[in-house]
Amino acid sequence: MDENNYDVIIAGAGPAGTTAATLLAQYGHRVLLIERGQHPRFHVGESMLPKSDSVMKRLGIAWEKGNLKKGGADFIDEATGRSTFFPLKGKYRTFQVERSVFDKRLFDNAVQHGVEAHQLEKVTLVKCRADSVQIETDKAQYQGRYFIDATGRDTLMGRQHKSIDKITHLGKFALYKHYKLAHSIASEALFATGNAKVLLCDIGWIWCFPITEGRVSIGLVVQKETPRKLKQEALFDHYIQGSPYISELLAGSEDLLGLITEADFSYQNTQRYGQRFACCGDAAGFLDPVFSSGFYFALKTAERIADQLHKGLVEGIEAEPDLQQSGDEFFQSGFKTVYLMIERFYCSNLVQNLFFEADREQKIKQDIVAILAGDLWSEGNRFQQGLLRGRNVKSK
Repeated sequence: MDENNYDVIIAGAGPAGTTAATLLAQYGHRVLLIERGQHPRFHVGESMLPKSDSVMKRLGIAWEKGNLKKGGADFIDEATGRSTFFPLKGKYRTFQVERSVFDKRLFDNAVQHGVEAHQLEKVTLVKCRADSVQIETDKAQYQGRYFIDATGRDTLMGRQHKSIDKITHLGKFALYKHYKLAHSIASEALFATGNAKVLLCDIGWIWCFPITEGRVSIGLVVQKETPRKLKQEALFDHYIQGSPYISELLAGSEDLLGLITEADFSYQNTQRYGQRFACCGDAAGFLDPVFSSGFYFALKTAERIADQLHKGLVEGIEAEPDLQQSGDEFFQSGFKTVYLMIERFYCSNLVQNLFFEADREQKIKQDIVAILAGDLWSEGNRFQQGLLRGRNVKSK
């Protein structure tokens, strides 16, 4: 057997890449996973959705180990004093995780399942031909039957095909830090519940996610024009210090990372699959993080691609350009739901007009909770049906 010849070659060893790699290895396929960086590595996106649990079970990951249980999500408007809480409870559990630690667990788990993994190696060119896939990296050349792009926001295939369609009217950029909190009544209360907190502000919103051992992720997502004199650190400090809750929480805290910036937020890859390739996770599309959907979409798109690809490899039809069509339609229906939720969050005062009023109608609140939990593909959700009947979202 040619040592550089594989059934599947995957670029990117984040949650999407490691999930696809592990599932395909479980099916018995020879998988090469190529990662340009090295685990452990820092990554934002610590707040998980309950419906990830089924994928974790398939991967063999006991994700409750070492992670903080997440009780739900608080939406807060400190300017008016209004707030609401959406509990995430039921048979599916969810957690706040430290991504550098958790992503490494997923990577190590893939290797334990028989995936060949290369770190500190960058894919530079992908050629998807009728008979095979040719991969070039900065270190070697490989051949495979199929290629999966899990390169996240680097969007390897999207850039190669010039198929990235930016979504410009949602969040524009984020500024965030990790802190080690001092012992206080506020920090005790935060970690007792494990709740994610979304605090509204005049230019966007602030996130507050407890992680573990007194660590917390605090971020500012900017959607509107910012005061001209406030740039980067000054902008972040202005809004963080302007929040009574965050100010109290951070009293005596230690800044662990310094300020990090994420720009070029939301987009969709309009060519997510084709002859001998598919894109999963952020390589297929990325949405503003207000509803914490990124990690979940990474798992679900990877799972669908892996399952469909296994059938294609077994039947010898992996070269068919439409192999991933049904799975992509599945992805698009969920992506569209979350997109519409986020759009209404920014453009239609969703939190003020509906979330804060939801306690008056328990069925609507249950429907919102279902979407916040990642239950995007079940029937009977009236709120979701209303979203989807509204303005059509561009979907390619």
